[in-house]
Amino acid sequence: MQLQPGFLSLEQLHAVHAGGVTLELPASARAVIRASQQVVQQAADGDAPVYGVNTGFGKLANQRISKTQLDMLQCNLIRSHSVGVGEPLAPDVVRLMLALKAASLARGHSGVREVVIDTLLAVFNAGLVPYVPSRGSVGASGDLAPLAHMTLALMGEGSMLEHGQAVPAGPALAQAGIAPLVLGPKEGLALINGTQTSTALALHALLAFEPVLEAALVIGALTVDAARGSDGPFDPRIHALRGQPGQIDVAQYYRALLHGSAIRHSHLDGDDRVQDPYSLRCQPQVVGACLDQLRHAVKVLVREANAVTDNPLVFSDDGMMVSGGNFHAEPVALAADGMALAIAEVGAIAERRIAMLIDTGVSRLPPFLTADAGLHSGFMIAHVTAAALASENKSLAHPASVDSLPTSANQEDHVSMATFAARRLQAMIDNTAHILGIEWLAAAQGIEFLRPLISSPALEEAHTLLREHVASMAQDRYLAPDIAQATRLVREGALSGIFRALPDLPRLWVAG
Repeated sequence: MQLQPGFLSLEQLHAVHAGGVTLELPASARAVIRASQQVVQQAADGDAPVYGVNTGFGKLANQRISKTQLDMLQCNLIRSHSVGVGEPLAPDVVRLMLALKAASLARGHSGVREVVIDTLLAVFNAGLVPYVPSRGSVGASGDLAPLAHMTLALMGEGSMLEHGQAVPAGPALAQAGIAPLVLGPKEGLALINGTQTSTALALHALLAFEPVLEAALVIGALTVDAARGSDGPFDPRIHALRGQPGQIDVAQYYRALLHGSAIRHSHLDGDDRVQDPYSLRCQPQVVGACLDQLRHAVKVLVREANAVTDNPLVFSDDGMMVSGGNFHAEPVALAADGMALAIAEVGAIAERRIAMLIDTGVSRLPPFLTADAGLHSGFMIAHVTAAALASENKSLAHPASVDSLPTSANQEDHVSMATFAARRLQAMIDNTAHILGIEWLAAAQGIEFLRPLISSPALEEAHTLLREHVASMAQDRYLAPDIAQATRLVREGALSGIFRALPDLPRLWVAG
């Protein structure tokens, strides 16, 4: 796959994230890379102070470095900044980091030699994964610590991740036939300045949440039928009057999922419930708003994946090097915070649907979805688990971007916290997937109380899929394994095939 600098699509980023592709740089990119590097070399050969080339870093920017020590300056930068802590980042996140950094440097505004980019791509193509601790970045001046660990591995001094363990990078590079990277002027700074870690983490969350959101739509529709809800609130005329695109699309999804349901047909007339609870009726408004938020995040993250975010930036057309602040990850932080709200809300409305299903006064199903309530508790405490997870997501959804802690002796006096903002999304996705797994079990149980009536073809397929892995609960039993199975199916995209087979519907993500 060609890594076209500045033109990476979401589909290409998905392929990089998944692995199994080989990346190459188009020949057309090399001339601008060389031109940019010549500007840096001229600065290194000259006497004028240039930040990051012949000066110290951060608060030490006023300290001049002799020409004989410029390469050592870059090596020391990487060594001193490799201070991350915590569990290592997942391989698919690190793959994105390698590719995004290569693509950014290849745009020709960072002043690095071609060998730097070639080494990044060689490590990626060899299937090597630098060992990058997950914690220690505030999301400004770039993701310094994680990118330094990545770079240290390229230098043969750090570690690679093999089977979940850290192994010395030097022998791993040698076995792959890759020469350790020897840094030149500005190259260490270019490698660790940038938002590639926070962007990779946010993209990782976006890609992980896609099948969960698709499952939420299918399961939410199944709950509508289990509760004998109305499809009237999904009438396209309602949503056209508001004009919110996500809402319009979600209503369309629900109409398609419920189409052909004999359960719905059975209560078209004579239903004494005038209006359904909000958790059924307002799904397009709530989940649609979440979808709009996520689609906005897609646009921000695809732009950021194609951006040049180090400092100073090189403009070879006039030979200028200009200091700025593209390394500040505020766009990623705000996008990740918006994603957090959307992920939490998808789980929150699902928890409300579970509560509705087990409440016989609202759902008109047996109490707690068990035929012999009292002797059996049914889904009583499964709902408590869902409530606990939904509540946990509320705390995790607190915006990380509003918390700035100055660093580098107040030189870096406002930071984004983007890396944590993106990293915490995985816990939230896991919580929401569990809530949906519980709802799927409950909705399937509810549907069975309405037999011999059947739901729509799509929703009956979702019911059958669950029953292939989890039996109906005729009486109380050990339920945790059932929840684990249903959640696994949600996370792995088992319901995505049903959702994506619906005809003539827009896909979830619309990047632009």
